[in-house]
Amino acid sequence: MPGVPKERLRAELRAKKEELSLRLERITANLQRGFNADSKEMAKELEDSEVVDALGNEARQEIAKISAALARLDNGRFGICSECAEPIEAGRMEVYPYADECIECATFDERRRARY
Repeated sequence: MPGVPKERLRAELRAKKEELSLRLERITANLQRGFNADSKEMAKELEDSEVVDALGNEARQEIAKISAALARLDNGRFGICSECAEPIEAGRMEVYPYADECIECATFDERRRARY
């Protein structure tokens, strides 16, 4: 990202990854605890565990994206669209520092996925 030192960006990405990893540990611990023997309470706990599991999946996906962004920082491909090889807009990188596609390519991919 223009104007942002790579080491500061690397530190911010690592901090976010650590935060997500700790959150994922709490989610995993929550999912591993036992369920209540009461059937109504168990049904509610199962429903809650599905929500918590979805949050865990989101955290895992975000961790993977951050890891990939850190690798791109190391190999000089950070801020370059993985689809069209054009620079990703600075504003997008500020808001979403682990973006691997420019807004045009990301929008195209979303539309394509929506059709299937």
